[in-house]
Amino acid sequence: MDYQFTIIVPVYNEEANLARVEQELTNYIKIATKKTKVLFVNDGSQDNSQSLIEAIADKNPAFHYITFKNNCGLSAAIKAGFDYADTELVGYIDSDLQTDPQDFNILLEHINQYDLVTGVRANRKDSFVKNMSSTIANGIRRAFTHDGMDDTGCPLKVIKTDYAKRIPMFKGLHRFLPAMVLLQNGTIIQVPVKHFPRVAGQAKFGVWNRLIGPLMDCFAYLWMKKKYINYTVSKRN
Repeated sequence: MDYQFTIIVPVYNEEANLARVEQELTNYIKIATKKTKVLFVNDGSQDNSQSLIEAIADKNPAFHYITFKNNCGLSAAIKAGFDYADTELVGYIDSDLQTDPQDFNILLEHINQYDLVTGVRANRKDSFVKNMSSTIANGIRRAFTHDGMDDTGCPLKVIKTDYAKRIPMFKGLHRFLPAMVLLQNGTIIQVPVKHFPRVAGQAKFGVWNRLIGPLMDCFAYLWMKKKYINYTVSKRN
């Protein structure tokens, strides 16, 4: 089957959410504007997530998975999804489903004109501390990257796969995906998407992950920007 779009779903101890993930993504596939499949990336979960993922994939031919031997973190899970994707477009959504898979169609409306389309969460349903730390972190990132993005942490994105595969990922770089596409002279845009409170499972990021860690990552990004290799082939035989 000629799929056009792969949705990456990183999973780390999300057994309470996976039945809902299956239902919501199955519903989305039925209305998707691109022929869509799903790739779970199990980031070394220690609960029953792997068994549930295998059961989902066994009964749904559009669902696939890869499993890490150990927990490696969100950036590694996203990179693995990019590495294993074999469609022209790749997307990403968190397994907590605080964003709506159906909003992928909104992002896909723009992907012919841009190389990365990211959501910006309208009316966020998170706690005051989480919202404030994210707002500060996004402001710091914009100051360093000049990418113009208001919500780089939004877990709803669509990227042209050839750009995604060229991103040199490091831990924490999932917050810099728009900036990394800009380094490739790609084009980016953000569009508003819906946001919901988490209904099951536990959040994997605290204030340190959202604020102090990203500040340190900004310096890694600046080093990478200075050293980044970019070339255009003008002729070949």
